[in-house]
Amino acid sequence: MKKPELLAPAGNFEKLKFALHYGADAVYCGGQQFGLRAKADNFDLDGLKEAVAYVHEKGKKIYITLNTIPHNEDLIGLPEYIKELDQMAVDGVIVADPGIFSVVREIAPELKISVSTQANNTNWRSVKFWHELGAKRIVLARELGIEEIKEIRAKVSNAMEIETFVHGAMCISYSGRCLLSHYMTGRNSNQGDCAHPCRWQYHLIETTRPNQTFTIEESDKGSFIFNSKDLCLINEIPLLMQAGVDSFKIEGRMKSLYYVATVVSTYRKVIDEVFENPSIQNIDDFYYQELTKVSHRNYTTGFFHGKTDATDQNYGTSSYTRTYDFIGVVLEYDQETQLATIQQRNKISVGDEIEVMIPGKGYFTQQAEVMIDAKGNVIESTPHPKMIYQMKMEKPVAPMDILRKKD
Repeated sequence: MKKPELLAPAGNFEKLKFALHYGADAVYCGGQQFGLRAKADNFDLDGLKEAVAYVHEKGKKIYITLNTIPHNEDLIGLPEYIKELDQMAVDGVIVADPGIFSVVREIAPELKISVSTQANNTNWRSVKFWHELGAKRIVLARELGIEEIKEIRAKVSNAMEIETFVHGAMCISYSGRCLLSHYMTGRNSNQGDCAHPCRWQYHLIETTRPNQTFTIEESDKGSFIFNSKDLCLINEIPLLMQAGVDSFKIEGRMKSLYYVATVVSTYRKVIDEVFENPSIQNIDDFYYQELTKVSHRNYTTGFFHGKTDATDQNYGTSSYTRTYDFIGVVLEYDQETQLATIQQRNKISVGDEIEVMIPGKGYFTQQAEVMIDAKGNVIESTPHPKMIYQMKMEKPVAPMDILRKKD
């Protein structure tokens, strides 16, 4: 059994740092052009250079998204941008469009190319096709089940790495290739600017009664028939590792720092446990419950166990479930006084029960008892956004440990 790479989203530099701190082997992020998350903070060239240096200093890898579906005018500046990425020694680029693929091969022939899930690869022949063109990794379409993944792995050279999504938001369209947003709002999802109209509420209108709307009997609040649940394959990690998948990908460049840290930490623990003990078949429910502590839609395994399993993918709400609040990040810890210096992210009050997340060790629980503001005053709560305060800790903590509490 090989140990797969755990690949995490990095919507900005802070999220990148926390992804690595909580156990990611690699991160993927976008520059300010050519990626599919136009609303993420993204990195300018100087920011990318700094990110690459930071990631490599940690002994990890960084991949850059070039997975937009471009029109003619979108190709302007692409060769120069690829040359910049090659010179800063990124570990690879993620590409969906054959035109962009050809430019990368021309400008930077040694640069590793991952073929994006947006390229809709669902069979071993297409994977083999991309490998023969020079791709080094394929990000399989999300519509594949475990038996199909195993067959692809068996029929394609081991030199072609296979990457699969294991967690995050799903799309109603085939591996994310969607025209709905562009048609309804003018925002092109295939160029990184999706308005997510699939999450909106819909009613049925009959032609001769244009002023009368009917619900499509999903609920009295209307229909959300386009909505998809979030993918969660934490319980399927043993099967994916046995299948020989090279990289497990987490979706979420638009998600919070807390989301990235929690999801990465959870998958890190499970991957490590299965690698140490390959006979593990059933994953402790503790890990699934950890993943319910981030803001998420209802979870699904999607097509993993076959196409009929995906019939539960659509459901009657577009709302997120959030049961825990991200309340702070540890900046410093004084061993003698047992006081942690913390940056507030959400309000906490004396008496609240909190959980402190520690990379590689899970979390411990305590009550918030002694809190002191920056002027040395004892306080009852932390009402000011990102205020710096101190808290007495029952156990040692370290910078970048995360505090959360039940909502």
